[in-house]
Amino acid sequence: MSYCVNCGVELDAAAASCPLCQTPVVNPRQPVDAELPPPFPSRREEVQPVSKLELAFLLTAMLGSVAVVCGLLNLFFLHSGRPWSLYVVGAAVMLWIWLVLPLIFRGMPLWVRLGLDACAVGVYVYLISIDLHGLGWYLGLALPIILTGGAIVVALGFILSRGRSNLSGVTLIIGAIGLFVMSIELYVDRWLHQTYQPGWSLVVAAVCVALIIPLVVVRRRPALRDEVRRRFHM
Repeated sequence: MSYCVNCGVELDAAAASCPLCQTPVVNPRQPVDAELPPPFPSRREEVQPVSKLELAFLLTAMLGSVAVVCGLLNLFFLHSGRPWSLYVVGAAVMLWIWLVLPLIFRGMPLWVRLGLDACAVGVYVYLISIDLHGLGWYLGLALPIILTGGAIVVALGFILSRGRSNLSGVTLIIGAIGLFVMSIELYVDRWLHQTYQPGWSLVVAAVCVALIIPLVVVRRRPALRDEVRRRFHM
């Protein structure tokens, strides 16, 4: 067993030079064995990347097949008077928007993708409301929550795509969570009681504010900010 005289790394019996510092190997007691295969590849090769369009086509075919098969089963065999296939079709459409669209339009901005994802959720919940005959609760409760959550997520994605730091991103995400939770209680109270009485959402909002304050302080103090980045590898 030989070691490099320059950096001390362990050398393979077939190594003519140190793989780390390229120092020539000279060991009279153990000459280089030229008959052994080299310890490292002699040429560089790369794995061929997977075609994004082919992957998108495969996912589209899979999701479309599941939706069509369930639709036919619901229509001709397992109809039972309920359009249960809408759940599967809605899930397939939602997954297609989430997974396939980013593969087809790879240059799509983050906030646009998040907006389309929120629209996919809205369509899926709408299909559920059709089966449950609940267009009233969809328009009065589910749709406002989805629109508010989608607007918050789109705004958050637009701000983060502008090159914010990790600390700023975490602060904005925590604040967005608190805002969204308060909006949920607002819509639920107005739907059930026609009034707004903040309760449990204030607890969540208070926790979010308690988390945001030290992050803002750290963000404003360069010494603390650098220390946090070193500690948490940010």
